Amino acid sequence: MAEPAKSSPLSELRIALPSLPLRLQEVGRFVAANDYDATTRSMRDLAAEAGADPAAFTRLAKAIGYSGWDQLRAALTEARRPSQISPFSGRAKSRRHGPNADVALVTDKLEAEGAGLPRIPAQPIADAARALHDAKRIWIAGYRSCRSVAELLNYELRLFRPEQAQLVGACGPDDLDLGAFRPGEAVIVIGFLPYTHASVRVAQAAHRAGAALIAIADSLSAPMAEGADHVLLFEAASSPGFFPSLTGAIAIAQSLAAVTFSLGGAAAKKRLETTEARLAAASTYVPEKG
Repeated sequence: MAEPAKSSPLSELRIALPSLPLRLQEVGRFVAANDYDATTRSMRDLAAEAGADPAAFTRLAKAIGYSGWDQLRAALTEARRPSQISPFSGRAKSRRHGPNADVALVTDKLEAEGAGLPRIPAQPIADAARALHDAKRIWIAGYRSCRSVAELLNYELRLFRPEQAQLVGACGPDDLDLGAFRPGEAVIVIGFLPYTHASVRVAQAAHRAGAALIAIADSLSAPMAEGADHVLLFEAASSPGFFPSLTGAIAIAQSLAAVTFSLGGAAAKKRLETTEARLAAASTYVPEKG
């Protein structure tokens, strides 16, 4: 006989709500309504937003059968995880009906993308940018769809730090770059679920080398974010559509470049002006009409 399907942690939570003390009911409803945030943000941040004591999240987890908040959060994360064989098609929904169905999907997607940006905390990005400013060299790794984010960040940094910014694997096999990581350098790894083995190998190489690791990820539990010096979170799964969203990751990358440039002061501005002069001399851009 087949084993019965295990209920989801959200189902367990909703079933238990009526029997919980009033304050735990309030915390439970907050978690149920913000299950994505519960998987990506710290318990302290969640408590501050919910207006609750952080210990209430631990009590809630134990009240519904988990050993603590970390275990409940892990269960919530696993419940959101798509099948390994269908990480994108598993997100797809049936086409809506009606004359404006396609416009409604675009509207919903744009609203979701816009709503996620204000939830990205600014202070961790500023802290990570200071680590980039202090780094002797900056390595940037992004694979598959995240390659575009890595290339954008690399391009912006090279406008004013051309000798110090480099894409992992840009000039040859990745393993040669992984062996070149050194203390005093910074390694940025970008990824979201499903995570690539390559991104994890980069993070592990950064740890072995003693380089500062900055992870731009969709979850604190992302494997390449384990032990990172800075974890910068973006919302990949909350946007409708078959493919996760990279909007937050791009915003973080551009913010990192902007703050790193600002910290560079007059020297960074001078290097940027030198780059601009070289581009102008090469007639890189179409001249503006006067």
